[in-house]
Amino acid sequence: KKQKNGQSPAGCPGDLRRRRRIFRIHRLCIVFPSTAFFFSPPPLFLLALLANMTVHPKLQPRSPVPSDIEVSQQIVSEVGLLPIADLASEAGLEPDEVIPWGFSKAKVQLKTTLDRLKNSPDGNYIVCTGINPTPLGEGKSTTTIGLAQALGAILNKKSFACIRQPSQGPTFGIKGGAAGGGYAQVVPMEEFNLHLTGDIHAITAANNLLAAAIDTRMLHEDSQSDEALYKRLCLSGKPFPPVMKKRLVKLGIDPNKSPEDLTAEERAKFARLDFAKETITWQRVLDTCDRHLRKVTVGKGQTIQPRGTVKGETPREEHIRETGFDITVASEIMAVLALANDLPDLREKLGNMVVGYSKAGEPITSDDLGCGGALTVLMKDALLPTLMQTVERTPVLVHAGPFANIAIGNSSIVADKLALKLAGEDGYVVTEAGFGADIGMEKFFNIKCRESGLKPKCAVIVATVRALKMHGGGPPVSAGKPLASEYKEENIPLVTAGCSNLVKHIQNAKKFGVNVVVAINQFKTDTAEEMNAIRDASLEAGAFDAVVSNHWAEGGKGAEALGHAVIMACKANDETNFKFLYDLNSPIREKVETISKEIYGADGVDFSELAEQQIRQYESSGFGNLPICIAKTQYSFSCDPKAKGVPKGFRIYVREIRSCVGAGFLYPICGDIMTIPGLPTRPGFYDVDIDTSTGQVLGLF
Repeated sequence: KKQKNGQSPAGCPGDLRRRRRIFRIHRLCIVFPSTAFFFSPPPLFLLALLANMTVHPKLQPRSPVPSDIEVSQQIVSEVGLLPIADLASEAGLEPDEVIPWGFSKAKVQLKTTLDRLKNSPDGNYIVCTGINPTPLGEGKSTTTIGLAQALGAILNKKSFACIRQPSQGPTFGIKGGAAGGGYAQVVPMEEFNLHLTGDIHAITAANNLLAAAIDTRMLHEDSQSDEALYKRLCLSGKPFPPVMKKRLVKLGIDPNKSPEDLTAEERAKFARLDFAKETITWQRVLDTCDRHLRKVTVGKGQTIQPRGTVKGETPREEHIRETGFDITVASEIMAVLALANDLPDLREKLGNMVVGYSKAGEPITSDDLGCGGALTVLMKDALLPTLMQTVERTPVLVHAGPFANIAIGNSSIVADKLALKLAGEDGYVVTEAGFGADIGMEKFFNIKCRESGLKPKCAVIVATVRALKMHGGGPPVSAGKPLASEYKEENIPLVTAGCSNLVKHIQNAKKFGVNVVVAINQFKTDTAEEMNAIRDASLEAGAFDAVVSNHWAEGGKGAEALGHAVIMACKANDETNFKFLYDLNSPIREKVETISKEIYGADGVDFSELAEQQIRQYESSGFGNLPICIAKTQYSFSCDPKAKGVPKGFRIYVREIRSCVGAGFLYPICGDIMTIPGLPTRPGFYDVDIDTSTGQVLGLF
């Protein structure tokens, strides 16, 4: 029996599913009597079967905690996963709203689901962020998952975790995946960390199609007359397609004209984009860390007869230019995916992406190149979030994967909106903002929340004794090297000194008008006195609460106190206090300076000559009212990754500013940050292999 909103009455779904399964098993025994012995004696075997299929078995953590992949494989093989259809049903999804993708994951239909739930109240919105991390990571993804498990599996609240899809770069590089870890992770973790449902591959394909379109268009423009170019672009006897009509409107030409009706002047204006090569910011991408592709020359070996020259009299020329690669998760298309509100919005944003400027200073978009529709077709399935589950069978929506240091660092708006509707008024949605709060959280508030219109009720800031010791003056922490003794033994003075970093992040979060809960992510070498020092510093800085959490070792039970604290923080929050850091109509320079001074604590900002030129160009093109997405190191408030704690007396250096007009922000690149990382001496791929007899993945974290 269904209520009007399509949901089963409270308490009914589990009982209803159990009865249906019992009926199916009884029917099986009647139709195929030989199977009946499998269910004898019915009360015992049937109850065990149903318990595993329809309820959430109590997590039984092992000690010591195995590796992440061993935990995941043990959960999958020994405990079992909730079938994806049942997971979706428990989450509140109808069967026709779910597209199964194997046994353990599924795509979720957006439009039909959100249309059905449009009048349902939203759940409580929580962002999980962290302090400036060590290169080892401080467990922000793990805390996001552990908190969602605590809220759902332990405290019996309807909860969702919304997290990003990991990039292959760090998966095979240094940091590892993003499924969480220990007994607070998404399973199967190897499916989560490797390919998932192919969204990042779709972004790579779309991005590189546009890159190819840019170089191809320049080649043909440089070698053909206006009339020849126009005739090849606009086929005789065929009307202008929609993407070309959009360009006609932009140029002030009547879109109802047929290709034959345009004047010679209109034809030249329409056909020739006339790129100024030095203004092209669009680069090719791949989802691998590869420093050797930061600067490349394209077009080698490709020669053309320059336009206006006579064959045989003027030699052919190579059609080359300098460009480079970014990692896929830094592509503007990834940002568009994260910030799109629906399919029409995705199409609009992809078409509006500015890839460069003409010699006359006019912005050239992907729709000017005729690519917007094709990009959307490549991305249409990627717009659908992926449903998975945690080790305690609570639902997770995985979607988008932009880095926080070189992109917006947040999962998608549509995943958050979907989860908030499914969670309902008394439910909770924990969404993750990447790296430290100075970049991931700031972009979450100023860019993502501005675009979505959603207002969070609580910010969870993850801190560790290890990272705070580093910020307090401890020895450097490096991936692949043993930790110094200071990190394995009690050292309260180091922790206390390092708490200055945490305090600054708390103060920053409170500037946006939300309650702050500090999650002290416990490691086995941490002492009670060290963790108490963190709690005391947090409360003194104005945190709503500060709670020790041991979800990595204990699962949701280890984050139960954190769950209670978050529930209380959400109840106490006043949404009317929420505010943004800056006015969009402020000049570009002023917005960059506001972030740098208010969030990073910088004395000021210095702009390169190129950045100054780009500011003038963007403001004259009408892009000056876009929000700012600063690319900088995640390891410090400053641009110097070695400057720990809360640096003083520094300035932010902006070397260039890229435009992400389609996604809806400007992208200053600061310091030495690179948009495609390199691999270390010993990358993580050394440990990854496969058991050829079983097909089981080995050594993945």
